Amino acid sequence: MRRIAFMNQKGGVGKTTTSVNISAALALKGKRVLLIDLDPQAHATLHFGLEPQVEFPSLYDVLVEDKELKDVRQQIDENLWLIPAHLDLAGVELQLASIPGREMILRDKLASDDMEFDYIIMDCPPSLGVLTLNALSSAQEVFIPLQPHFLALHGLSKLLQTIELVAKRLNKGLRVSGVIFCMYEGTTLAKEVAEDVLAFFAQGKETSNSWSGATVFNTKIRRNVRLAEAPSFGHSIFKYAPSSNGAEDYELLTAEILEQE
Repeated sequence: MRRIAFMNQKGGVGKTTTSVNISAALALKGKRVLLIDLDPQAHATLHFGLEPQVEFPSLYDVLVEDKELKDVRQQIDENLWLIPAHLDLAGVELQLASIPGREMILRDKLASDDMEFDYIIMDCPPSLGVLTLNALSSAQEVFIPLQPHFLALHGLSKLLQTIELVAKRLNKGLRVSGVIFCMYEGTTLAKEVAEDVLAFFAQGKETSNSWSGATVFNTKIRRNVRLAEAPSFGHSIFKYAPSSNGAEDYELLTAEILEQE
């Protein structure tokens, strides 16, 4: 089983779109997939057409009310399950402030869960609080979606420092295993940023940190209006627009991820 956290502290880089569509693509390939939505905005949950309600069982109940994952897990499609999010997650930081080991709650719940999956995908919020720490403590791998603009490398270095710190203190097996370019337009600037990121990780291979073995995936997710439309219809790109560039890109990216097995 692979446990992968999709993480970037910057919002609007295609993180949730990538989490959702990679999960859907893996399920279509016959892999049993659990997607965990850790973002209080619940965008991954909404992407699958689920509208969070007050009585809606969610990850909040797991982290704060001590419910088991099986009590909140919902099957979305064949081979695909979701632990939904709710706006109440925004208050988790304060509610768990006095709880020892609050960064490990999700890890312990996953360890006690008796349902087997090939992939557990965690969609992290664009922040470095207790929700993201729960994901990083539970994950084996981190995938970083990046939008190729001139500030990408600056934000990336800070993100890697955070992951390295978590790897040292909370999860010694954690590693960055993938970098994904999203919203790619093929401009001169985008190509230059992509080359800079490739060079950055090539230099990192000579070190012994948590991101020294990271792969910058060859497949780039092109900016595509169908990807932006799909959430409003409650479907992955494979159901909403299976012949679109977005579906083609995520299928190719999924093939690269499977090659890592």
